[in-house]
Amino acid sequence: MAFIDELSLHMKAGRGGDGVVRWLHEKFKEYGGPSGGDGGRGGDIYAKGVRDSWLLARYRHKIEFLAEDGAPGENQSKHGRNGEDLYIEFPVGSIITNRQTGDVFRVDAPDQTVLLLKGGRGGLGNEHFKASTNVAPTESTKGKAGEESDFDIEVEIIASAGLIGLPNAGKSSLLNALTRADAKVGSYEFTTLEPNLGDLYGHILADIPGLIEGASEGKGLGHKFLRHIRRTKVLLHCISLENAITAEAAGELGASGLEQIYSTVRKELETFDPELGAKEEIILLTKSDLLSPGEAARKAAGVSAWKGKKIFVVSIFDADAMKELSNGLVAMLN
Repeated sequence: MAFIDELSLHMKAGRGGDGVVRWLHEKFKEYGGPSGGDGGRGGDIYAKGVRDSWLLARYRHKIEFLAEDGAPGENQSKHGRNGEDLYIEFPVGSIITNRQTGDVFRVDAPDQTVLLLKGGRGGLGNEHFKASTNVAPTESTKGKAGEESDFDIEVEIIASAGLIGLPNAGKSSLLNALTRADAKVGSYEFTTLEPNLGDLYGHILADIPGLIEGASEGKGLGHKFLRHIRRTKVLLHCISLENAITAEAAGELGASGLEQIYSTVRKELETFDPELGAKEEIILLTKSDLLSPGEAARKAAGVSAWKGKKIFVVSIFDADAMKELSNGLVAMLN
């Protein structure tokens, strides 16, 4: 099933049932007066949180969501049945915006319910209009329309760790190797256009689409990338040794290609949201098979910004390095 993190839906709460005109008929008392009941209330619409990040894909072809209308009133002053409330499931991490009012609702936990639209009130039956001057009222009122609106839904993935980095940093390959996910892998930029998710012994890892310089201003995949890392607990910053070597050889970067690449990503994070800069961060130097272990370690040691940070030098072709990374991540995330 395709991952969808943005969607627009039309919703309409139930209409209230109409009040009715009825007359009480009893034995030996044919004309017992007005007895028209009130209409039932229209159903409300609620959002309900569930742990299913792929759930929005089910709604791609859904035109609108309608709550049930209230039933009309009945004779003998009986109230019409209320319309059934409608609960629409949304992934935990959903941000739901009412286009007409601008109200924003957040779904942050499983089974959390949020009222989105209220159903209309039921109309009044003719019994309500009885008075000393009007003993046989023929008046009743219609039920009120339920609230109706268009909603924009965005999902911010809630994951234990998010794989971040420039395009072609090896994030999707790492996710596949660590979790047996089936993320698309390619040798060109922006292979990943939507976040991929994998399960590492109960911990969700998210492969976030690669960003470029200027992403915080909307360039490349821009905010689509940055929005998803707000709710990850740990950032796994992937830096490709291949990219650094290539850029240094071409003279495109300064003395340390690794440091330049690292700074580019960090700048975009902190520009978009300063709180992202405070998240716990682990450095993953990917594609280490291109260098000797000693050379990779020497390059990593030369980056002053990494002091105090946990660093893994990995390659998907090095089983021992991948096992060390997997065990290390599980230990830190537990």
